[in-house]
Amino acid sequence: MILYRPVGTAELELIAQNNYKGFPPRLPEQPIFYPVLNHEYACEIAEKWNTKISDRKGYVTEFEVDDEYIKNFEVHTVGKNHHKELWIPAEELENFNSHIIGKIKVTDKFSDNK
Repeated sequence: MILYRPVGTAELELIAQNNYKGFPPRLPEQPIFYPVLNHEYACEIAEKWNTKISDRKGYVTEFEVDDEYIKNFEVHTVGKNHHKELWIPAEELENFNSHIIGKIKVTDKFSDNK
C-alpha cells in the first residue's frame, strides 16, 4: 500500500538520518503515528499546518508498506471523505518501519516564509 506522511523540517531531517528507510520514534506527547492514505490530504496538512510552525516549511513524503502487514490497522476518516489515515501506536512504529518497502520519498514541498 502506498501511504503519505506530511512532515516538517525537523522530522524530515530525522528521516534523512535514517537513510530514508524509516520514521523517527514518537515523542512522549505523540502516542500515535498517523500516515495518511492519499496525496491530497497529505498536501493539505503539509501546506496548512506544517507551514505554520517552526521554520514554516512542510513536506509530503510517500512510501510503500507491505500490504499484508498494513491490514492490521483500521482506516479512520477524520473529517472530509478524503481525510483518511491509519493510527499506528507509537510502540509499533519500529515494526511498522521494518515493513516499509524501499525508501521514503519527498514528493512535495511547501513554504510560508514571511
